[in-house]
Amino acid sequence: MNPVSTNRGIIALVCFSDELTISINECNFQDKQLMHFKNGMQLFSAWQNNNLNIVAIISQDEVLASSGVTLLDTLKKNQMPDVPFFLIVNHFNDNLRNLALSAGVADAFCLPANIENIESRVNFLTEHWRSIRQSVGKRTQALYKVPSGKRVFDMFFSGMALLMLSPLFLIIYLLIKLESKGPAFYYSLRVGTGYQVFKFYKFRSMYVNADQRLKDLKHLNQYDTDAAAKKAPEEKQVIENTSRLCADCTSAGKCQFPIYADDVHWCEREYMDTKKSSGGSAFFKIKNDPRITRIGNFIRNTSIDELPQLWNVFIGDMSIVGNRPLPLYEAEKLTTDKYALRFHAPAGITGLWQVEKRGKGDMSEEERLMLDNVYAENHSLVNDVRLILKTIPALLQKESV
Repeated sequence: MNPVSTNRGIIALVCFSDELTISINECNFQDKQLMHFKNGMQLFSAWQNNNLNIVAIISQDEVLASSGVTLLDTLKKNQMPDVPFFLIVNHFNDNLRNLALSAGVADAFCLPANIENIESRVNFLTEHWRSIRQSVGKRTQALYKVPSGKRVFDMFFSGMALLMLSPLFLIIYLLIKLESKGPAFYYSLRVGTGYQVFKFYKFRSMYVNADQRLKDLKHLNQYDTDAAAKKAPEEKQVIENTSRLCADCTSAGKCQFPIYADDVHWCEREYMDTKKSSGGSAFFKIKNDPRITRIGNFIRNTSIDELPQLWNVFIGDMSIVGNRPLPLYEAEKLTTDKYALRFHAPAGITGLWQVEKRGKGDMSEEERLMLDNVYAENHSLVNDVRLILKTIPALLQKESV
């Protein structure tokens, strides 16, 4: 960041690619100065610590990504000055637009963006923002609010569970730390109620260098047949791809769907895509998979790795009963009227489709989403208690969304 005059208005540019930076520098923003930030956290920190005179924010990120409406919500919660917030996105539709506008985004532009339109809209809204806000009033989000009875139940249930399970948490924590380097917990970003993005916590069950370990032990493939040998080049590609970005992330210039652990992160979408494409490859068919630690294998089989989600419930990110929160790349696909209803309900550890699934074999994604909509339309505290009584054995079942 270049030094700036505190008297001049600053337009904060967040997550800008080199190509868009070149284009935006050609804009005439009158006497305002451009200041670049690598991410929303850097913006928030600099704004708060240096008392910057920021008059507008332009972020190049998806609506549901970390520097989209999540960043705007963070700024509001921390009572930062109310300035026009603009988004430049790759993916857009009417529902995403409505989501962005209802969250308070001043305007959004889809790439390839018309730079002249950005210039005129930013200049106009920055100049008239105060009068526009006074005349129109602040937008309010028509988001689902957890009823007080359900919230009290969630806090009591999760609080008691965390208290009673604290000795187990400590034991698992120590075992994970003793067996392998790195933190005992990790998180990935999930989309819950009202498309709100939050950190979804779990116990770490894999080595951080799992991909390298797998390549080193590739000879342990239990399906080492001629057919498997023919897939070897493909398997190698799958293994190597896990350290790279997926196609969407590559086009955006950064990872849009990260999973965080230790001092590294990897692309969750790439992981899921390679998992699906690998089919019966050695990548997922090695007996005693070397990616998984010994304690990791135990906590996965017993679903103990899911227990940290009780903390998500306690702090209000989730409920005990609700629709499972989704990864960002899946939630972005479910913004049509047919599926958006599922987000107008609490995000939960267990829910309706988990009950329906039991004893009925695999359930299609379409069936799950329809049951999510059914739950959103009919949920109540009484029905939640009934679901808990039916799903106690599977209350913390493994996520397979």
